[in-house]
Amino acid sequence: MNDDLPAPDQAPGAPHPRETARLIGQDPAEAAFLDAYNAGRLHHGWMLTGPQGVGKATLAWRIAKFLLATPPAEEDGLFGAPPPPASLEIPDDHPVVHRILAGAAPGLAAITRSPNDKGKLRDQIVVDDVRKLNRFFGLSATDGGHRVVIVDAADDMNTSAANALLKMLEEPPARTTMLLISHQPSRLLPTIRSRCRTLRLTPLSPPDMQTALTQAGAVLPDNPDALAALAAGSVGAALRVLNLGGLQIYAELIAILGSLPQLDRRRAMSLAEAAAQRNAGEKFELLLTLIDIALARLARTGAAGHPPMPQAAPGEADTLLRLAPNAHQARAWAELSAQVTARMRHGQSVNLDPAALVLDTVFKMQETASRA
Repeated sequence: MNDDLPAPDQAPGAPHPRETARLIGQDPAEAAFLDAYNAGRLHHGWMLTGPQGVGKATLAWRIAKFLLATPPAEEDGLFGAPPPPASLEIPDDHPVVHRILAGAAPGLAAITRSPNDKGKLRDQIVVDDVRKLNRFFGLSATDGGHRVVIVDAADDMNTSAANALLKMLEEPPARTTMLLISHQPSRLLPTIRSRCRTLRLTPLSPPDMQTALTQAGAVLPDNPDALAALAAGSVGAALRVLNLGGLQIYAELIAILGSLPQLDRRRAMSLAEAAAQRNAGEKFELLLTLIDIALARLARTGAAGHPPMPQAAPGEADTLLRLAPNAHQARAWAELSAQVTARMRHGQSVNLDPAALVLDTVFKMQETASRA
């Protein structure tokens, strides 16, 4: 792949999953796979599901290292069978680990979005990406005869690619394990889902989140609780918020909400202008996500009678309570959230002016607050 292109299976600012030292906060999923392995029930297809950024890819690469580095169990010998593995952990100095880190493990194939003819990264996994596996399966097996395929993310496959992969799941090569990473399993063909065992990964707790962020080399903010509130247990989301100044953007958004129904136009214009700057695509995308979060937290406040905790910005609790004091207002903010999300995503798809989209959204927030 062109070195100038972003790696489609790597979160910005984080090490690649193959390089991540530990999987944090997902012991049940890891134990479920190990139990199946030790019981001789190693299915050929596994679907790793859960929110984006909680460690699915890290688990997939841990499983790959384990399967390629662990020889098949032998029959009872003179001293009996060796004890079953108690962990997926493989030492860093193992030859298989070295080969995987160097991208030179013959028993491993990783399927991701590839560049197109113009050198741009495709937004889908296409059928040619999947068909490369035919050659991979035709090679002589090494590393104990096992092969491992990682598809990241399976949700990115177009229809032709999905059908090609389905045929391989229906007639899997011997001693092959296919690991499908899926953020939204509902987007996959039902026939693909039915041919895989599922490992569900869950959002990380705040302490696990801090440990994972430290492992990724991130500098923790002064208020980690605010980051935890915005990231919802996803390390990938937390890194995105940190790297793009999301805590400051959300604080500005809450300050604008705090001025309603008398809109602070200066702040609103500043927020809109920042979204329209050149090369601000990632920040604009993050702003859309943060607007979704703010409106959702407003709706939850009115429905529950109290704001969600911890606060994600200074003064957020008071602002949410004032704007959403009851279930009636909760419905109003929930309806606005649905309207705004659909309009902003549509505007983004047809390249409407980002600043105009942001201002239009702020004015709709003002209208909703005025009716409170």
